[in-house]
Amino acid sequence: MHRVIAALLAVASCAAIAHAQTSPSPPSSSPPFTLERALIAAGASSPSLEVADAGVRAAGAARTVAGLRPNPQVQVQVENVGGSGLYRGTQSAETTTGLALPIELGGKRSARIAVADSRRDRARIEAAIVEADLRERVTMAYVAAVSAERRVAVARQLAEFANRGFSAASTRVTAGGASPIEQQRADVERVNANVAFDRAVREAVVAKENLARLIGEPIAGELDVAWFDRVGTYGPAVPVSAQGTLIIAAAEADVTTADALVRLARSQRVPDVTLNAGARRLSASGDTAAIFGLSIPFPLFNNGRAAVSQAESERLQVDARRRVTLLETEQTIASVQAELANAAASARAAGGPALSAATEAARIARIGYAQGRFSQLDLLVAERTLADTNGAFVDALVAYHDAEARLARLTVPAPVIAETPQ
Repeated sequence: MHRVIAALLAVASCAAIAHAQTSPSPPSSSPPFTLERALIAAGASSPSLEVADAGVRAAGAARTVAGLRPNPQVQVQVENVGGSGLYRGTQSAETTTGLALPIELGGKRSARIAVADSRRDRARIEAAIVEADLRERVTMAYVAAVSAERRVAVARQLAEFANRGFSAASTRVTAGGASPIEQQRADVERVNANVAFDRAVREAVVAKENLARLIGEPIAGELDVAWFDRVGTYGPAVPVSAQGTLIIAAAEADVTTADALVRLARSQRVPDVTLNAGARRLSASGDTAAIFGLSIPFPLFNNGRAAVSQAESERLQVDARRRVTLLETEQTIASVQAELANAAASARAAGGPALSAATEAARIARIGYAQGRFSQLDLLVAERTLADTNGAFVDALVAYHDAEARLARLTVPAPVIAETPQ
């Protein structure tokens, strides 16, 4: 009699624990916190976008500076003062007041403007790159948070199975239909399943908090699990060209900047001239005379040829890097397309017939074990198979959405940059 009462108490305790762990939370009336909402929130609060915007403004200011001409110089010179004899004091002073006007030759100003324009365009592309990277990061974090919640559901199901298994094993041992070893084994499974469930809950909390930190605001409501479970229909992958993408646009912008730097280096080989005009007053006679001058530097030691050679070599290097980037990007796109198709196939298989068969097998095993028709090992294998199938389904969905996000990042089209008149 005491053994029966103890068994009933154990069963009731396990059922209470299972109900506390597996009872679903009441459905929320608010709409789910979608990925699009997360992307909008991240775009409004991300400091990386502020850095990119500041870079664009700085490049625009640099373009204004590049278009400015050299400033003229006001020159004042006093001669024949503070000497001896006739030159004592200022009685023989000669005061010259003039204006020096530097004149740039060789197209230096237009070459500077071309460099500044290319760097400003590169800054705009960089801003688009930062935005695309942020979108990918938010998507990855959202996938991690949703998948963590799905893994909590899988761990909850395992804990429920383990608690039911322990209850059934206790009942069979009490009734003398099974060895006490089965009850001990079921108790170990129950403890491990509960620990795994607690760990999954903590990981889900951390993943959700990381997403909230990334987007800069707390997450209100549940995540969009329906989006996570949705898998697109993919046939044979259509090859996607890397031309016109953001990555190639950045590489081509670097080539444009290198071309402009070569042009600037060549323009620096042409010496500038400085025109001087002024008036000289002779204190001794009170007369005034005009002065005109022309100053031209003599390129004796530095004729600019080495700078041109350096700029041309750097241009060749940047162009070669552009070709390497194009090749690597096309290879990466092809690989990610294959990963996306494989993940989609795996998700459809794991979440379709395989999951249905594993669920039915676990249900039959639980009924059969409670009736003494199946062994405990059969029950554990069936429940473990169901849990593994659920886990494989979640892993396939994560791989699918990660590949989808990476493919979207690789194929982001280059922004249309309007030309600014000089």
